[in-house]
Amino acid sequence: MTKQRVAVITGAAGGMGRAIVAALLRDGLKCFGIDIEGQALKAMEADIGPDFVGIQADLTDPDQIATGFERIAREAGGVDVLVNNAGTCLMSEFPDISPKELDLQMSLNFSSAFHCSQEAIKLMQGRATVRKIVNISSNGAYNFDAFDPPHYRASKAALDTLTKDLARRFARDRIAVNSIAPAMTETPLFKVVSKEVLEAAIAQMPHGRAMQPAEVAEWVRFLASPAGDISSGNVIILNQGRDVR
Repeated sequence: MTKQRVAVITGAAGGMGRAIVAALLRDGLKCFGIDIEGQALKAMEADIGPDFVGIQADLTDPDQIATGFERIAREAGGVDVLVNNAGTCLMSEFPDISPKELDLQMSLNFSSAFHCSQEAIKLMQGRATVRKIVNISSNGAYNFDAFDPPHYRASKAALDTLTKDLARRFARDRIAVNSIAPAMTETPLFKVVSKEVLEAAIAQMPHGRAMQPAEVAEWVRFLASPAGDISSGNVIILNQGRDVR
């Protein structure tokens, strides 16, 4: 009997996280969702059933991350897929970004993925299939026409560099690491910008609309599947062709 594959999704209770969980569940993975929103995770457990386990943790705290992965090790025995999805965009503008906000932005978007990858790779050792890390990056890491502030851009650029380093470092261990870099996607992050800024950004999208979390989640699902085994070290840009030059 084939052992059920195990996935860990950070930021699982958010709009993108829920879509990713739903996509991976369709391929039969057991999903552990890590998020600070404990009540939302409990609601997901009730709705989904035993194939989803919520772990409440502050992803800016490496000790809480380690504790969460210790639980995953006890209950599942290992990890096959890690999706570093947790993140946000803090909207203070340069030069008025406080040291506290800079540290929080980097911690949420980059350091959390760094520490989760450290823990997951330990639990990926000895698993039968090609194991996967998928980092949810952003067009903001390279597209400087958009409204994204510099500390957000820097956090996502750092994440993409981590992707490439881990892909090279663990290629012979059969751990594939990729980034997905979406443009405007309809999630609760839409609420952090003004109506005017949001409308201007959506107007730049060639299809005349923002992308949907379920559309991005299908790319995560693809990379997590056997079809994604031979892709590693890539930053996959999803933006409807907006930035083709």
